[in-house]
Amino acid sequence: MKRIVIFASGSGSNAENIIKYFQKNKLAKVTLVLSNKSAANVLVRAKKLSVPSKTFNKSELINSDRIANILRNESPDLVVLAGFLLKFPKTILKDFPNKVINIHPALLPKYGGKGMYGMLVHESVVKNKESETGITIHYVNENYDEGTILFQKSFQLSENDTSESVANKIHELEYEFFPKVIEEILDKG
Repeated sequence: MKRIVIFASGSGSNAENIIKYFQKNKLAKVTLVLSNKSAANVLVRAKKLSVPSKTFNKSELINSDRIANILRNESPDLVVLAGFLLKFPKTILKDFPNKVINIHPALLPKYGGKGMYGMLVHESVVKNKESETGITIHYVNENYDEGTILFQKSFQLSENDTSESVANKIHELEYEFFPKVIEEILDKG
């Protein structure tokens, strides 16, 4: 069985969705959830679903080998960033080439980069009167939101869309497609 490690910083709805998807799937399972925020709701969700979790601070990710060692010991087939807001270190990316993916709530390369996440993305999309938006799943490299794109799914915006309605539509796409894309990557690998 293949192993998935999830990194998340917030509420963990995508992480929960991925965990539940693979609990019903014989290909893989989520073996660990890591968070840089000790009060993140993703930790509560992981515990309820009997998935071990660990927390760390930014320095432990960037300036020490703690997280790299945890990953080496866990030996994941795929590392999934699901609402993880810190820049992923080059050292870990070198240890896990083409094994770290992220989901972004816009059609990259638009609305990507440092500081572009969550409602900030949706507010920008609405403010700029974009005709469409969507999700992007991509490999992670040393720059925010610049890794090779694996999957995009879009939808048309209406003049009545607000940042909140866009966020809801984005979440629906994330919940539907993120686990399926993870499964496809693992199935090929």
